[in-house]
Amino acid sequence: MPLLTLPQHPVQEKGLPKGEVERALQEARQRDMSYASGRILSSMCTIPHEAAVKAFVDFLSTNLGDPGLFQGTKQLERQAIADIATLLGCGGAKGFIVSGGTEANITALWVARELAGVQKPEVVLPETAHFSFEKAARMLRLRLVYARTLDDSSVDVEDVRRKLTARTAAVVGVAGNTEYGGVDDIEALSEIAQEHGTYLHVDAAFGGFVLPFLRELGYRVRDFDFSVPGVCSITVDPHKMGLAPIPAGCILFRGEEMLEAVQVESPYLSMPVQCTLLGTRSGASAAAVFAVLKSLGREGYRRVVEECMRNTLMLRERLLSLGFRVREPWMNILVFEHPAFDVVAELRQRGWAVSRTRAGEARLVLMPHVRREHLEELLSLLEELTS
Repeated sequence: MPLLTLPQHPVQEKGLPKGEVERALQEARQRDMSYASGRILSSMCTIPHEAAVKAFVDFLSTNLGDPGLFQGTKQLERQAIADIATLLGCGGAKGFIVSGGTEANITALWVARELAGVQKPEVVLPETAHFSFEKAARMLRLRLVYARTLDDSSVDVEDVRRKLTARTAAVVGVAGNTEYGGVDDIEALSEIAQEHGTYLHVDAAFGGFVLPFLRELGYRVRDFDFSVPGVCSITVDPHKMGLAPIPAGCILFRGEEMLEAVQVESPYLSMPVQCTLLGTRSGASAAAVFAVLKSLGREGYRRVVEECMRNTLMLRERLLSLGFRVREPWMNILVFEHPAFDVVAELRQRGWAVSRTRAGEARLVLMPHVRREHLEELLSLLEELTS
């Protein structure tokens, strides 16, 4: 059965009537799940902020790959980068708004490989690192050396130390791993990296817009950002807890000189060199990130994070009272299971989008679109399943 009721021709001779195109789009959209339903509990993305949506549309045709033509948009990107850099402990850090965490992580390892200049380069990273590092390794001809993780899902620092060699081009730490939300001991990794003269990259794609505000709210949070001296680069995704539209990632480097390792000439454009993986880059994403940062401010982000954590902790307590085994959350990611039934299978069968950890546990991400009434509905179902 075809997805849409359009004529099955690759390219029709004449355009379709406007109404027919709109109906096809509406039909497709109706088949998508909706964040507003509260049933998407597996995603680290959410409904974007209205100011960011407007900015995205207004700047839709701008291209930061040719910034001389769009100097105003480039200035918005610079300001957004400066704001995120300040949030992450180094206002002078340099970087770019990119498509997401995957592009950011690839870029970081590209820079690390070029700076290391070793034969058969290796990268030491946690078992819980995002699969984007697999992509980076294949593209960049890097060998990944995985360090084991502890029971709390953070990396075993001593195992990292044991696995460093003369071929190590980079060490990766994660601040908010995708599976459990765990935060590696970045300070300890920094000490190891500095002892060995090794590049340290931190993947804070999710945690970058959570951990600073948890700290401001009084939670105990490990230092993970440029305040740790050995950190060379950080990935953070505004299109996750930053409430920007997709696509909007960010890669930051402690010093602009690091980017010289990957710059290429672009003589026919308005700037002589480029240092990004992509040539054409969306100015709309940069404008949207600027808009939501300025609209919410730190106070607004604190409120968002506070509500997400309130829901996370409430859900944890209720699940414990129902007999579930629940991991202690690092942030607004909750992992749990029940000894009598497969939680993920039961919830998926009833229309809830939940994911599964490698150990088989249910994994929920309590994003801003998940409201208390959605959780009460979920808890009613889980209570019924346990009775």
